[in-house]
Amino acid sequence: MQKPSIRTYTKSKLIISYGAVLLLMCLAVALGISVGSIPIPLFHVIQILGAHIFHYPVPDNIDTSMVNIVMAIRFPRVVLAMLVGCALALSGTAFQGLLKNPLADPYTLGVSSGSALGAVIVLFFGIQLPFLGSFTLPVFSIIMGFLTLIGVIYFARLVQRNLSVETIILAGVLCSSFLGAVTSLLIALTGDELRQIIGWLLGSVSMRGWAYVELIAPFLIAGLLILLASARELNSLSFGQQDARSIGVDVKKHTSLVLFGASLLTGSAVAVSGTIGFVGLVIPHMARMIWGVDHRHLLPLSMMLGGVFMVLVDLLARTIISPTELPIGVLTAIIGSPIFAVIFIRYRRKKVTT
Repeated sequence: MQKPSIRTYTKSKLIISYGAVLLLMCLAVALGISVGSIPIPLFHVIQILGAHIFHYPVPDNIDTSMVNIVMAIRFPRVVLAMLVGCALALSGTAFQGLLKNPLADPYTLGVSSGSALGAVIVLFFGIQLPFLGSFTLPVFSIIMGFLTLIGVIYFARLVQRNLSVETIILAGVLCSSFLGAVTSLLIALTGDELRQIIGWLLGSVSMRGWAYVELIAPFLIAGLLILLASARELNSLSFGQQDARSIGVDVKKHTSLVLFGASLLTGSAVAVSGTIGFVGLVIPHMARMIWGVDHRHLLPLSMMLGGVFMVLVDLLARTIISPTELPIGVLTAIIGSPIFAVIFIRYRRKKVTT
């Protein structure tokens, strides 16, 4: 693979880039709250949110039911969708930078399947550890996702000692298929009360509420801080481990940190929304095309773009055939699969020519 070049930006270009993505985030949130089976005027949405943020009375011309729809249903749903999109895009960016491959993401590496299995095990056996409480589910998901990643790397090393990226991805696809089969087996062994997990596994942020926002938020913040702390080293690692060592990077330490941070993000996202594929593949690739491969800025910009994408996909999922709601994972697969094919073709052609 051709070694990437770090694109540098002036301060004004960075301000424009961050400002544009923040504006997109605001527009996506406003649209996600305003549009639905019961349309709510955008001005009313702003008034309701402003009243709750700044603690002043909601205007009398706004019905109480409208306030409840915004604050109890749509706003937490939109915030959760955005946080899930941020987590998946951020982890995908880290995986792609570390493995130097645009085809790497939590889904293709099997991390999502491992995290999903961890969540299903918690629900299947009714596990709730006293010192973790409601955090038992995301913690198990994160642990299973991280263990899956370690298993994928170990298996790939057995197949090929020099551990090529293609071998890692193929090992990830194999592990993902196996873990998906185990998850299906657990669901098949349960009664009807747990069959609803199938819908959850397809991906959804419907009726989750603020409790799920509180679950994912600390893990997203922790994962973001871990990856940002290793952003410079990730730039070096994207040129190759040998080049990174030559300039004094502790490859083992920072590789472990990046893998842990990305697994933390993937596991927490899967725990609150189920398995949603292709977000961690498509969004980082698009962000890299726009902003280059400097992870100091690529990580936060890709994260925000992922949040915007997930809010818009969730909006499409609940309105395209309203009142029936489609699983988000289905839509991301429909959107992401052809884009994945294009990325794969371009990647293979570039390898042939280089």
